[in-house]
Amino acid sequence: MCTAVTYYTKDHYFGRNLDLEYSYNETVTITPRNYVFNFRKMGEVKTHYAMIGMAYVAGNYPLYYDAVNEKGLGMAGLNFPKNACYKDVDEEKDNVAPFEFIPYILTHAATVSEARELLKNINIASIDFSEELKASPLHWIIADQHEAITVEAVKDGVKVYDNPVGVLTNNPTFDMHMFNLNNYMSLSIEPPQNTFAPNLELDTYSRGMGGLGLPGDLSSASRFVKATFTKMNSLSDDSEEGSISQFFHILESVYQQRGCVHMGEGKYEITIYSSCVNMDKGIYYYKTYDNSQITGVDMHKEDLDGSLLVSYDLVKDEHILMQN
Repeated sequence: MCTAVTYYTKDHYFGRNLDLEYSYNETVTITPRNYVFNFRKMGEVKTHYAMIGMAYVAGNYPLYYDAVNEKGLGMAGLNFPKNACYKDVDEEKDNVAPFEFIPYILTHAATVSEARELLKNINIASIDFSEELKASPLHWIIADQHEAITVEAVKDGVKVYDNPVGVLTNNPTFDMHMFNLNNYMSLSIEPPQNTFAPNLELDTYSRGMGGLGLPGDLSSASRFVKATFTKMNSLSDDSEEGSISQFFHILESVYQQRGCVHMGEGKYEITIYSSCVNMDKGIYYYKTYDNSQITGVDMHKEDLDGSLLVSYDLVKDEHILMQN
């Protein structure tokens, strides 16, 4: 499962946790402006916005999990099992395969507003990348420096939701996640007041009791509530270091530790990586499960007018600074 969030200080940030029990040896991958995308049903695109993100590169094609383009538009795909419904190719629609949905939007749109226009005639078509790599059931968050939306391809068609909290997890559908927040409206960062029975002498015996009832389990519904509460109440200074540090702390509130979610056959779901992208500067920061040091890749230090993918293997070994 996964969690994606946005966070705005002086600059604007977008990122996610990727929670799985396995890895495809994904890399931080930069797609320059002149890399040729051959979309299965939407033709060839020779020039476009450059982008940086986390991808599994298969046959020189970047299968992006999440990415941000040079204009600051970000997008991430998150697991959406049993709800995702991809349709047959519709000749009256713009047919885009699930695996090419992120590059299709990020090559064509600079803002969420422009993405909305592309989505008006979109059909997320049931097209696999290959026999070995079948289409994953996904839904998506798209965000820029000002707003976010959620896109879900379900039985009733493609739904586009305003996402005022800038958070996405997995099941259920996004409208149900937002409705579920009503159940937690009484939570607060402040000490609670006794409304249970004013004639009883009840004591606030611990700090943090205003948040009693905030979910702490690892289900997608609970992670949505926890990440939203943490993000919406989160404070940091507006420096780059302070902002990205706080961003990773938000993601850590819904981090998955090995051993807590058993997938069977001795496999456990973990947070394989956490990412934070400065949407304004095009810098992709990440941590991995076994390396808590923040590592960064700056897309603007590469030749963005090139035509070849640039990929960086993840730094996965722990780096510990000894002070004596």
